[in-house]
Amino acid sequence: MKTVTKIEANQRTTGSEKKLRVAAYCRVSTDSDDQLESLAEQKKHYETYIQAHENWNFAGLYYDEGISGTKKE
Repeated sequence: MKTVTKIEANQRTTGSEKKLRVAAYCRVSTDSDDQLESLAEQKKHYETYIQAHENWNFAGLYYDEGISGTKKE
């Protein structure tokens, strides 16, 4: 029978933890107006979500509007 060894996580006891740099990537698959509104909502959601975490540093928001790799043109 195989043996499983559990390795406990290190516990950080200091309050000087380094902030994690977090970025978001949003996209829509078409350039229709409905999709562009969805993109605006995605951007707003992720920026608010990241900034709500004290130990996260907002590193940026990256997005594209209807650019897809599914067409040859």
